[in-house]
Formats: sequence, C-alpha cells, structure tokens
Amino acid sequence: MQVYEAPIRDMRFVLEELHNDDGFGDVEGFEDFDSDVTTAILEEAGKLCKEVLLPINWSGDQEGCKLENGTVSTPKGFQDAYRQFCEGGWAGLGVAEEWGGQNAPHALGKMVEEMTCSANLSFGLYPGLTNGAMVALEAHGSDELKQFYLPKMANGEWSGTMCLTESHCGTDLGMLRTKAEPQDDGSFLVTGNKIFISAGDHDLTSNIVHLVLARLPDAPAGVKGISMFLVPKYLPNADGEPGDHNKAGPTAIEHKMGLKASATCQMSFDGSKGWMVGEPNKGLEAMFTMMNTERVAVGIQGLGVGEIAYQSAVYYAKDRLQGRSLSGVKNPDGPADPIIVHPDVRRMLMTMRAYNEGCRALSAWVSRALDASHSAREPEARERATDFVALMTPVVKALFTDLGHESAQLAVQVYGGHGYIQESGVEQFARDARIAQIYEGTNGIQALDLVGRKLPHRMGRNLRSFFHPVSQFCEDHAADADIGKLVGSLQQSFGALQLSTGHIAQKGLKDPEEAAAAASDYLRLLGFVAMGYCFAKAAKVAHAKLAEGSSEEAFYKAKLTTAQFFFDRLLPVATAQFMAIKSGKASMMELPEDAF
Repeated sequence: MQVYEAPIRDMRFVLEELHNDDGFGDVEGFEDFDSDVTTAILEEAGKLCKEVLLPINWSGDQEGCKLENGTVSTPKGFQDAYRQFCEGGWAGLGVAEEWGGQNAPHALGKMVEEMTCSANLSFGLYPGLTNGAMVALEAHGSDELKQFYLPKMANGEWSGTMCLTESHCGTDLGMLRTKAEPQDDGSFLVTGNKIFISAGDHDLTSNIVHLVLARLPDAPAGVKGISMFLVPKYLPNADGEPGDHNKAGPTAIEHKMGLKASATCQMSFDGSKGWMVGEPNKGLEAMFTMMNTERVAVGIQGLGVGEIAYQSAVYYAKDRLQGRSLSGVKNPDGPADPIIVHPDVRRMLMTMRAYNEGCRALSAWVSRALDASHSAREPEARERATDFVALMTPVVKALFTDLGHESAQLAVQVYGGHGYIQESGVEQFARDARIAQIYEGTNGIQALDLVGRKLPHRMGRNLRSFFHPVSQFCEDHAADADIGKLVGSLQQSFGALQLSTGHIAQKGLKDPEEAAAAASDYLRLLGFVAMGYCFAKAAKVAHAKLAEGSSEEAFYKAKLTTAQFFFDRLLPVATAQFMAIKSGKASMMELPEDAF
C-alpha cells in the first residue's frame, strides 16, 4: 500500500528552526514568505499531493504512456491533475514575478518538490523539466525569447525539455552530431536524433519548448563546438498560439524499468526551426546552468522516494502481524505481534527515517545557500553561499539518490514477499528510484566532479565554506552537557574527512587515478559528515525547546532519538570510508582487462 502524508512539521523545523545561524545573513526579496504563508503553502501542497497526485501514482505506473500517430498520451488522470497543478499556481511557485511567477524562495520550493516526488515522481518530472528549461532560458536567452516563452512556461501552459543525449554519446557530449544550419532570418534549422528525453512529448500542454544541443557548420570539435537552440514542438503564430508542427517530435518511447508514467522519448529533429540561446559554441555552459539546477532537483527526487517508502513501510510494519516480541507479548489479543516490535525491522525503519531527516536538513541548508547566493545583502555572504552550493550540488544529487534507492529497497524488505508483488505498491518505489542515480550525470560522475573540480577550485575555497562552520560548531559545543557526546562523534568523522581531503590532494596531484579511485567514497563521507552536522544542530535545538517546556515534546524527543541513531549506527561508516580512501587505487586498477 502506498501511504503518504507530507511531513510538514519536519519541513517547518528545517526551514524555520535549524538554519537560522547559517551565516548567510538576511536574504532579500522573500519578505512576504513569513511563517504563516510558508505553512499555508506547505499545507496546500500536501493536500494536492495526497488527494490528487498520490491516487494516480500506482495506476499511472501500471498504464504507462502510449505513442500513437506521433503523439504521446499520458495515463488516465494525469491531464486533470496537471490542470489542477497549474490552476493552483504550483508551476510558477519559484519563478520570478516578472514572468508571472510567485518568486518563492528555493528553500520553500524544494520542500514542495519533495512532496511532489513522494506522491508521484513520474508526474513531477513534467513541471520539473520545465523549471530547469526556464532557468537556462532566463540566464542565457535573448530578451525577445524570454518575453515570448517564459510567461507561458511559468503558468504551465507550455512545458520544456533538455535534449542532450544521443545514442553514441551520453556523458561525453563532445561526440554529439546534431547540426544547426543558420538561416537568413536569424533562425536555425536543427537536424539530428536524441534519446532518453524526459517529457519529450505528452498531452499535458499545448506546446513543448525543447532546448537542444547542436553544432554549427563551422563549430570546433569537441565540447567547445556545442551551441544551444530553442526548438518548439509547434511554431507559434503571431498571436502566440501554437501553429504549424515544427518537425520536432518523438519516434519512440523508451521501455523502462520505472517511471513508466513519465514519457521518456527518442526524438527526431528534421530541419526543425529554432533560435540560438546564448552565444555560439557556448551551449554547454548554458546547458549546465540547467543541469546544475536539475542535479539538485534529482537529489530531491531521491529524498521524495525515500520518504514515501518510509511511510509505507511504517504503515505495513504496524499492521502486519508476525511472530512475538523477544521482550514479551505486545499484542495479547492477536495471534502475533506487529512486526514493528522486532529489532531488525526497527533497524530498517530507523535507517530510512534518519536518511530522510538528514537529507531534508541538508537540502534546506543548500537551498538556503542557493537563495543567499543571489539575494544575500552582503557580497561576502553571497560569495560564500555560491561556494557552498558549488561544493554540495554533486553531494545532494549523488548521496540523496543513493540513500533514496536504499530506502526503497528497505521498504521492499520490510514488506517481505508482499513487497516483491506489484499490488503492494512498494516495488514501484525501488524501480522509480533507480534512474535518479543515473540521469543528470551518473553518481560516479558526480563524485569525479567533486574531487576533480569542486575541491581544487581556487585552492580549495569551496571546501572552506563547509569546513569552517563545522569546525567552529565542534569547537563551540564540544563541552556542551546536552550534545557533547554527539559533537565528539562528529569531530571524529570530521577528522576522517579532513585526513581524506589531504590524502586525495596529495595523491591526486601525482596520479589523477588515485583521486578518481577515492571519489565515490569521499563524496559519501562528505555527505554523511554534513548530515551529522545537521543532526547535531537539530539536537541542540531540540534540547533547548524541551528545556523551555515546548508543547511539542513528542516531536523534539523523536528528533533527539533519530539523531542519536544516526550517530550510533550510520555515521561510524566514516572510519571505513577513510580506510578505503587510504588504500589507494592498486587493488582496483591492477587486474588486467583480459582477466575480467
């Protein structure tokens, strides 16, 4: 059974109580989004997700999308759900008022994204891709393109995609072959084929705006010769309404492991008319504006799946009767006790809970930094926030999706044999979560980006944006009567991170393969230390609230218990990761290829 109730109280905790001392200062432009408004938005979003999106999640997976006569149709209920989504203003929640949006802070918008991904991840990809396309267009498009396209994308009337991958090139975009021929009127004719295009075609909007990477006739080889083009599915008329078909459309739908209600298309552009976005041969830079936004969004997808997997597993663990508690009968009137009494089931549930709360706390910190990078009052704060976002983007994408997939697998395990059966609903979570570790750059690529680019950038300045606050927190609270033991554990794992950083810096300069061999372990280590820092801060807040006699005693006590579990059972892996990093590349790289 798929069970979901938006975790609004925990969202409010990380938004309003946890990161007030993040050092970014006042962030301008969001004065209208006070606690009351934020709570109202979260409550309405939670209602939409529970009542509209969740009921069509499993049925949408069973039905899937269909391609007939060159057009993709989405599953039953998706069109009506999308209409309600747009009528409620959710499509433009975080969009600038200039384009008709509500200009909500990223910190709030990511919480709504999490709800959408929990309730119906396939559905969430349609507006999610549009949001990413808008980010790239707003940053790099001409005023004319922005004025024409962004308002219709902001209200959800038109949607957007990103078209990068070709059958012969995924990560190595320098190999792409799609071409763009300049025309006398300033437009271009784009010709080529793309694969794995999420939301490449569907029946939710009247037009689809594709952002396509292609090469000009005189483009340099490799990634330095890529340009970006806006190619609409239908060419707009003078009145702004969709007109003639633009020879841009799907040739097939990918048959996938999961996300079956999201149309992942093979796309053909056959002399399709488009307009350049940004400068010639600078398309990869423009696309990365979108991809960095999408990478954080994909991390939120992992968190969203992890949350609904946890809630569904809790529901089943309380309902399923099997065996008796080792500490004595807990359900004397029944034939057995609910499985939630068993320690190993508790281990799985607590692991999922800690992953979700830790990721949510870290995502709120990163989202707060994203807002500060644009709108903090002090230039120094904006610069530090920008460094922090750069450092943490690959961590959010890779770690959150790894943990979301792990939580989905744990949910299946809690259900036992019933979890392996489609009717339970939880096997869908395991299938849907898997792609998040792959698209928008595989998690291995994220780890390489972290150690190869983000760590050495400007002599390690990005890393200082994280090391300094953690170091200061440990120094300030090492002797704290309430959280001193937690801080001691945090210091130990932080020390492992510092030593690992030095090891990679030293070895990586001499041999890049040494850094690459350590990359995935290092990313996970950094992410777990960051979550540990958030949990230690959360425990500090919880102790203070309990000392004040808060009326929400149960909430804050649960926060302390979850934090303690994280430090007892999950953070100790930091030591093992440090040892793995120190072992170097030898055993990984020495086996001859023909021995595999």
